[in-house]
Amino acid sequence: MAAVHAARFGKSVIVFEKNERTGRKLRITGKGRCNVTNNSSMEEHMKNIPVNPRFLYSSYSSFCAEETMAFFEELGVPLKTERGNRVFPVSDKADDIADAFDREMKKLGVKLIHKRVSGLIIEDGKCCGVTAGKDEFHSESVLIACGGKSYPNTGSNGDGYALAEMAGHTITEIKPSLVPLVSPDKYCAEMMGLSLRNVTLKLFDREKLIYSELGEMLFTHFGVSGPLVLSASSHIRDMQPNRYTLKIDLKPGLTAEQLDMRIQRDFSENLNRDFANGIRKLLPAKLIPVAVKLSGIPAEQKVNGITREQRRKLGEIIKDFPVRISAFRPVDEAIITSGGVSVREINPKTMESKLVSGLFFAGEVIDVDAYTGGFNLQIAFSTAYSAAMYM
Repeated sequence: MAAVHAARFGKSVIVFEKNERTGRKLRITGKGRCNVTNNSSMEEHMKNIPVNPRFLYSSYSSFCAEETMAFFEELGVPLKTERGNRVFPVSDKADDIADAFDREMKKLGVKLIHKRVSGLIIEDGKCCGVTAGKDEFHSESVLIACGGKSYPNTGSNGDGYALAEMAGHTITEIKPSLVPLVSPDKYCAEMMGLSLRNVTLKLFDREKLIYSELGEMLFTHFGVSGPLVLSASSHIRDMQPNRYTLKIDLKPGLTAEQLDMRIQRDFSENLNRDFANGIRKLLPAKLIPVAVKLSGIPAEQKVNGITREQRRKLGEIIKDFPVRISAFRPVDEAIITSGGVSVREINPKTMESKLVSGLFFAGEVIDVDAYTGGFNLQIAFSTAYSAAMYM
């Protein structure tokens, strides 16, 4: 995005790409569909950026979701808006987005060099080029836009942080974000592969509710994953044992009273059955043994002998199914990286370093990150545009 706009502004541009193919990470985003942005207001975007949103006001004012959508449509990639205002190519192919960039760079005469940048050339407080292997390349300005540390096999292995540190920049703590979560509760593994839809997931920091959303999630051999879990993970700031707990409302469409009536109805149809068999219509098969265990009601107790108090306990489990959280999965499983070059050391209008003139930053290498829904790519595009304009 930065290369295209810098070239459109009349600059001579070189892009260093250490992979054989451009946009490897872009090509796998959104499960290969590429959620390019979120078709919503700037205010909505800011609400979905928990880390340093104020830093982005200026770049978003220059280039927001509307401009991003117009940009791709103009490059011949028709877009569509789906649930949650998520924007995708009509073709559902991330390759179409990456290929459009390739075509436009070629058309504008952007030079592509397939080499890994190993260092910056800094003279008298100014960045005036890069080194790649034994070669030196001199320029008026340099933009570091090589992502974070997640999905390192796509090329984003933290090189950008090392280059920024060479220029004296502070790198805030690097953590995984939008990442699956590990649970010490063994019953997660027992339910491995169980996908839940239309459930409400709540995340608690000790007693305090810090996230709640309706959607989908998945139990795995290590804990939990899926869209709701990934979004919840970005609200966890300081992972400590016994600090964070998830509560799943398995029947969010019913109040506690309505659920109790539903349980009573199911029980009336199964009076002489064992408890474990009496809730078959109520819960997915893999969840039943776990719900039985957590409710404290013996699996073989006859439905007609279940007390009001036992029924209340079952209702509690269904409305507040608990999953303790003990850790993030590794950063290479994360969709994005939280942390990066400190925003205090970057001019928010120009994306230029405050420490070294001629050095610019864009995208995930900066200490800004957002929830899922196209917001992280919009951060990349907005900051890239600002950098290109001032370079």
